[in-house]
Amino acid sequence: MKHQLRTFKIHISHAKGIPLGKGSGAKFKIYLSLLLFFSTLFAQAQTTGTITGKVTDTKGTPLNAVNISLTHPEGDPPKESLGPLGKDASAKGTSKGAATNANGSFRIENLSPGTYTLTITAVGYRSQNITIAVAAGQTLAVPVVQLKSQSQELDEVVVNANKNRYLDEIPSNSLRQITPIQELPQNIQVISGAVLKDQQVTSMMESVSRNVSGVTMVEHWGFHPRINMRGFRLPSFRNGFNVSDSWGPLAEDMAIVDRIEFVKGPAGFMLTAGEPGGFYNVVTKKPTSQKIASATVMAGSFDLYRASLDVGGKLSENGKLLYRFNGVYHTQDTHRGGEDARRFIIAPSLTYRFSKRTSLNAEWNYQQARNLIGAAYVFVPKGKKFGSLPRNFKSIDPNHPATDMKESTFYLNFNHKISDKWNATAQFGRLTFRQEGQSFWLNKIEADGNSYRSMFIWDAKSIGNYAQAFVNGKAGTGSISHTILSGIDFTGRTYYADWSQSWVEKKAFNIYKPDYGRSINPNFDRSVKLKDRKNQPYTSQQSTALYVQDEIGAFDNKVRLTLAGRFTSLETTSRKKTTYESKFTPRVGLSVDVLPNTAVYGLFDQSFLPQVGQRVDKKPVLPVVATDIEGGVKKSFFKGKLRATLGAFQITKRNMLTGDPDNPNFSLQLGEVQSKGVEFDVQGEVLPGLSAVLNYANTNVEITKDSDPKKVGTRLAGHARHVNNGWFTYTFAENSPITGLGVSLGYQYQINRSSWGIGKNNESLLPDYFRLDGGLFWQQKKYRIQLNVKNMLNEYLYSGSDGFNVRYWQSEPGINGNLSFTYNF
Repeated sequence: MKHQLRTFKIHISHAKGIPLGKGSGAKFKIYLSLLLFFSTLFAQAQTTGTITGKVTDTKGTPLNAVNISLTHPEGDPPKESLGPLGKDASAKGTSKGAATNANGSFRIENLSPGTYTLTITAVGYRSQNITIAVAAGQTLAVPVVQLKSQSQELDEVVVNANKNRYLDEIPSNSLRQITPIQELPQNIQVISGAVLKDQQVTSMMESVSRNVSGVTMVEHWGFHPRINMRGFRLPSFRNGFNVSDSWGPLAEDMAIVDRIEFVKGPAGFMLTAGEPGGFYNVVTKKPTSQKIASATVMAGSFDLYRASLDVGGKLSENGKLLYRFNGVYHTQDTHRGGEDARRFIIAPSLTYRFSKRTSLNAEWNYQQARNLIGAAYVFVPKGKKFGSLPRNFKSIDPNHPATDMKESTFYLNFNHKISDKWNATAQFGRLTFRQEGQSFWLNKIEADGNSYRSMFIWDAKSIGNYAQAFVNGKAGTGSISHTILSGIDFTGRTYYADWSQSWVEKKAFNIYKPDYGRSINPNFDRSVKLKDRKNQPYTSQQSTALYVQDEIGAFDNKVRLTLAGRFTSLETTSRKKTTYESKFTPRVGLSVDVLPNTAVYGLFDQSFLPQVGQRVDKKPVLPVVATDIEGGVKKSFFKGKLRATLGAFQITKRNMLTGDPDNPNFSLQLGEVQSKGVEFDVQGEVLPGLSAVLNYANTNVEITKDSDPKKVGTRLAGHARHVNNGWFTYTFAENSPITGLGVSLGYQYQINRSSWGIGKNNESLLPDYFRLDGGLFWQQKKYRIQLNVKNMLNEYLYSGSDGFNVRYWQSEPGINGNLSFTYNF
């Protein structure tokens, strides 16, 4: 209701007609203003309403700082009293809102009469929507709202009504942590499905790294990504299982991915036998009780054609049996031409709920890929410039034989809720990978550009068996709380590979005057089964680990001390030589809420890495031991819609093998490498409608101890000193004339890049890297049309190195784009 105030000129005088002085007139104006103000408030109080309420957990404990936001359901349904919980109505935002106090209570005043939707959200709890009707001059008391902890959920993926598409507050169940990311004493960054969709990412090979500070992908072999962070290669996890191998696994297709979690530094609650830089965990899509039905077709540059299907929901009326099915067919050439690659994926999964407390999930992911391994490499004589050949230069012939790859992964997850505070999980996984084909490489190259190309047979088989059982939950001792995690892990992997046969081109191929169309027939002998060939199992590994972690909360959980330990027993066989290692690695973390929505943290964590070698004193070779010390601050803004993390770290790897200068056939354990840097990440909603991912990392990795003094201080290859990335998406408001339109713009910037480096000169520097991408999408209830353009500035981008008396690189395509159409049925 609008109120109009009219201005009157009032002349007041004493009874004798003497006007009041200036001071008296000023006072009167103040009195008159106050009178008009309170009159307005009184009139407004008669025409507006108020709502009050209280929020607790399922035990009835009041929850503080719960966010209460208010929206108008679209179409403004008929006025009604308190409506059903969980109503999912598209809404128009209001500026009204509140947060609960220490007693869990909230109050919102001055509401115009009408129907509203209350959205109640809190970190660590599942959000709720409540539809209410506000009447003029009345106060509506909303019944007590009980929020359910995210840890109380089973394995179902909950579709969150929160419109903050770029920010996830809770780690997935496969990370085993039930504490919100904001409160954990570790730098964990989550790439949400919404980010992947806006960037139109289809594979793990496509710049996924841009969304996390300091993460880069250096080189690759077709469908095998190599991702580095903090100067070290990251192992690949899927649904909590470490599925990394010598070469593999196959790159995940984003059609089956729900989110990707990057855990920085050693993480004793998941892994200690490995590189200390961290790991990434791909979480696949799971069945949900909410109906899902969408199909997407895509076409793009270099003959890209792609179709995907995502369906799911209830298979039984009582909702106990749920399903999800994802399927993909993808074919695409490269910017070099004549390198058609194909990918086919099916991923069915089922969840059966025995009760509200117990569920069983079974999931099978199968993918076939066909690719020309090594075709991306370009070779020039050593001393020639990087990028001295055209971007679309092709080193192989069009009739180069392709490699066929098949990967099957099966997951079984049993989850039982022991009580409202305790949960038990047991899960099993099996991965089988088979490859039959060959890889391209260069035998030699001369100064005039004459090269002799080669090909090696590359048949491989990988088998991985994984088992995990753990319990997590909360307990209390007086005013002290405990968040406890304990469990056992088993991993058994075997990798077979045959590189024993090769083919070398007899006639020179000149890179400056390429002559394509030659007959290529390596005719490799595959009459003997892979396992029985001369090249016996390349690597095998069995690992068993026991761990326990207690997060101790004090002062109303504003101070959280994490104490943990992991004992790992590891048996590794490489080229018929077996090593046995067992080690206890401690973990200590501290997180303190210093201000509202602001926490500082510190972490001490360790990892170890077995190694094979021979010492002149005949003593056993010790494993590499890495220690990580880091700390930082996490802060959320705008009622939790935006989170920022700033941290610094120092990782030291000791006991590394170096050459023995007095005994060339032996090694010394004097080596030490140190990685240190600063990282900054921002994710979430900056302004209404504007979502952002912004990050920066300064990383320096160098040798700090070595038998050769000249190597001390030498930079380790494979990272960029400065990495800065940004991605911004603006979605127009629902009440605008162009509702559903979204615009995206993002960049990647790397400064002072080091080559991957396998030769002597690992200081080879690559030019700075800058790439600009953008996108447009139009989304309505039933469909989404999206266009993304990559490398908008058409820069010649590549990564490469020196090695074996050659210089080589892999180039990225120039400006290119994809157009997709998604239909929800």
